[in-house]
Amino acid sequence: MFIDLSNRTILVTGVAGFVGYYLADQLLNSSFNLQIVGIDNMNDYYDVSLKEKRLSGLLNHKNFSFIKGNIADKKLIEKIFVKYMPTVVINLAAQAGVRYSITNPDVYIESNLVGFFNILEACRHSYDNGQKGVEHLVYASSSSVYGSNKKVPYSTDDKVDNPVSLYAATKKSNELLAHAYSKLYGIPTTGLRFFTVYGPMGRPDMAYFKFTNKLAKGEKIQIYNYGDMKRDFTYVDDIVMGVVKVMEKAPDANTDGVKYKVYNIGNNHPESLMEFVEILEKCLNKEGIIDKPAKTELLPMQPGDVYQTYADVKDLEKDFGFKPSTSLEEGLSHFAKWYKNYYESKK
Repeated sequence: MFIDLSNRTILVTGVAGFVGYYLADQLLNSSFNLQIVGIDNMNDYYDVSLKEKRLSGLLNHKNFSFIKGNIADKKLIEKIFVKYMPTVVINLAAQAGVRYSITNPDVYIESNLVGFFNILEACRHSYDNGQKGVEHLVYASSSSVYGSNKKVPYSTDDKVDNPVSLYAATKKSNELLAHAYSKLYGIPTTGLRFFTVYGPMGRPDMAYFKFTNKLAKGEKIQIYNYGDMKRDFTYVDDIVMGVVKVMEKAPDANTDGVKYKVYNIGNNHPESLMEFVEILEKCLNKEGIIDKPAKTELLPMQPGDVYQTYADVKDLEKDFGFKPSTSLEEGLSHFAKWYKNYYESKK
C-alpha cells in the first residue's frame, strides 16, 4: 500500500543516533513538508558530544520537535502518540553492539524488548475509537540475526533460530513481536536487517571508527579471527535511501493475511577484514590523518562475533527498485574527510 508522506507527521526514535540523524535530516530537507518528532535518551554508551552534534543539526528546522526520553518509559510513549498522532513510526532506538551485550545485558532488555513493546502497544492503540492511526511501522533489525548461518548470501527466507549474542536475540525478538502485532491488530510492519552501517558521524564503537582512533595515535589495531573475517559494509546514505523508500510502501497482506515484511539492506558485497584495513589505511593516508603503515595484532575470534555477513537484497530490489551501491573506498573516503575536519575543529 502506497503512503503519501506529504504534510504528515513521522516519529523517529533514536533520532540522535547515527542512522536516526541522517534519516531525520533527509526527511526534513525533502519536498514532503513533514513534521518530524524525534525521541532519544542521549545515553552515554558512546561519546554524548557526537550525539549532541548530530542533534544540533536538526534543532534549527522549524518542522522538528525533540523529546529527550526513553522508549522504555511507557507513559511517555503514550503521551507522544496522543499528542502528535504519527502517520509513520520509524523505530531506530535500540541498544546496539554485540560485544557490549555480553557484559551489559540489562540495557538490551530495557531498550530492545520493553522499549519496542511500548512502541507496538502505542501503534495498536492509535486505532482506538475508530482513528486511522499508524499507517506503517518500520523498525531496525540487524544482520546479527543470521548468527553463524553457513549459507550465503543471507536471505530473509533463511531460518534464524540460532543467535550467538543477546543483541541478535533481541533483534530477532523484535521481528517475532512485530509479526504477532501485525497478525492480531493489523499494524503494517516492516523490519530492516541492516548490514554493518558506516560513514561520517558514525558510532565510535564500530571497527572502522575504533581503528581510525588508534591509527591516528600510532597505536596497534586488534584484528580478530586472525584477519579471516568478511563484512558486508553498507554506507549510511544507502541505508537512509532504503528506509525512505520502504516508509512509503506499507506491506500488503501476505497469504496468511498479515501485513508484515522483512528486508535485508546491505551492499551485497562482503569485504575481507584485511582488505578493509588496507582501504581504510589508504583513505586515512590521503587525508594526512596517518603517515605510517598500520600496526596490527592478530587475535582469535571474540565471543558473539560471526565469520561473515553477506546480504541477499533481491527482495529489496524487486519491491523498491533499489539496492545499496556505494563502494567501500568511496564511503571510507567520506568518513576520513569528516574525521579530519571534526577532530581538527575540536583541538
